[in-house]
Amino acid sequence: MRVHYPRTAHLPWSPGATADDVRSGDLSGLVGRQVVITEKMDGENTTLYRDGLHARSLDSAHHPSRTWIKALHGRIADRIPDGWRICGENLFARHSIPYADLDGYFYGFSVWDGDRCLDWDATVRFLRGVGIPTPRVLFRGVFDGDERTLGKAFRLDLSRQEGYVVRAADGFAYAEFGARVAKWVRPSHVQTHTHWMFAEVVPNGLGSRAPLWAVRSGMDVGATELATALGLDGDVPKPDETLADAYARLDVAGCFGSPRLIGAAAALLNERRRADAIAELVVPLGLPMARRVGDVVGNARRLHNALDDEQRRAGLVRMAFGTDLAVLHAVSAATAPHAAAREHVAWSVLIAEEAGLLPESPLPDFQAACREAFAGLPERAANRCWGEARELFAQGRVTSAEEAVAATWRWRDGDYPQLTHMAGISGSGKSTLVETLAKTADTEVISLDEIRTARGSRTDQSANQEVLHEGIRRTESLLARGVSVVWDATSLMRSARTLVDRVAARRNALIEHRVLIVPADDLAWRNVKREHPVPEDVLAKQIRRYEPSYPGEAHRVWYHYSGDGSPAEGQASDGDVLADAPWED
Repeated sequence: MRVHYPRTAHLPWSPGATADDVRSGDLSGLVGRQVVITEKMDGENTTLYRDGLHARSLDSAHHPSRTWIKALHGRIADRIPDGWRICGENLFARHSIPYADLDGYFYGFSVWDGDRCLDWDATVRFLRGVGIPTPRVLFRGVFDGDERTLGKAFRLDLSRQEGYVVRAADGFAYAEFGARVAKWVRPSHVQTHTHWMFAEVVPNGLGSRAPLWAVRSGMDVGATELATALGLDGDVPKPDETLADAYARLDVAGCFGSPRLIGAAAALLNERRRADAIAELVVPLGLPMARRVGDVVGNARRLHNALDDEQRRAGLVRMAFGTDLAVLHAVSAATAPHAAAREHVAWSVLIAEEAGLLPESPLPDFQAACREAFAGLPERAANRCWGEARELFAQGRVTSAEEAVAATWRWRDGDYPQLTHMAGISGSGKSTLVETLAKTADTEVISLDEIRTARGSRTDQSANQEVLHEGIRRTESLLARGVSVVWDATSLMRSARTLVDRVAARRNALIEHRVLIVPADDLAWRNVKREHPVPEDVLAKQIRRYEPSYPGEAHRVWYHYSGDGSPAEGQASDGDVLADAPWED
């Protein structure tokens, strides 16, 4: 059944309302509610269904500006559930406002399940899953119905913005539309003499991020174009043939939206070091997604090797808490260097299927249930219980949140110390972050550089084993007394981190990793400016050896990115019960 999109009423103070427009005389359906205000886009209202599409008019005929959106619909139609519809703006043809930096030619602003409009968060999640961007959010909060409040919250550039739309953040019925949605339009919005449908079609411009959204929607973007969109300099890391193979495998595995983009980027960067891949992608993709690409890059190579079958299941479960296994296996198979490696990947798929991890993973439901079960606990206890439950699940010792609660009762009081383990290359900003972390009550810092200094020289590397053992001895002594510890050292490799973490495990401590990610070029110029720079060859060796912690390597893992000298921004990994998992991105 086709449904006409309702007319959106103008806010009382909207200057762009004409005599034919509807004005909202009653804002009681919005005032006092949590609302989302988005930029109003200047395009053609369009609705997509599983079996077709139409513009505002249900019998809209063909127009050249609708060709692109028909191609988009062809790619995503199978992912629109029966009875659902996507409403948005077709921005292919220029109307009164020219756009030069669009993420795509279609922006979605609402998703309907029958006569029910999804809440905003569910709308964004669904649209991202099919590869459709949403308009820019200008404000989110409680709406007081006062124009002056909105004027303080954001400003519009009326030369390139039509206006804004206010909608209730929660879902609502079709019959409630008039009370839950309203708009503001600039004065004299239409500034052309000829209606756009009867004029020559002038396409709007796509921006640098458009290929990334195209990949999400199911388009096979070439290696060179994708590398450019990701901001990668120099030669293309992987040829089109490898990327095409990855696309095909991702599609067969049902990986669309962000998982498809993660897989494509990982296939493109498969020969990069994991730390480098993360650092290169933080700017175009954001830290959470960049880290997920890095995890696929690192883990895909692991699957190329023969592994003990008894260990592989637990290992796959651990990987699955931070990585979509369907994406991982698709990329691993596409980038396998020889037939034997492909056989190992195929065997890994069979084990994952037998363990119930593919095609539909049970982990999102398990994590969500544990999140609810541990919600009333202090943050330290919640993360400890989740970390323990996650490992018990990997070992096959618990299968439900109820069993996880019963198995983690001894950590629910939070009465134990914490080891905060820093990991990062020299000059990555560990010391600055340590200063902040050390302000927590009952927390001491163990710095290997300070131990060296006390022995005579900060730069003396001749007694590293003695310095390490002295640091470990002090750490164990403090943890035994219930004092939390921040371990300040490079801890570049997992083997080095394990030595300290085992001590913390013996002393029943919550183990948290703080992982610093910095581009290699930034590390080089930072090193020159440091009070105690390390030799260039030492820095280069550190960069080569750096293996950032994976999600699940500790009870809790935080990633911090600091580029261009900016302060480190942190993001909890998927190993944190309070964080979103990769399938929710």
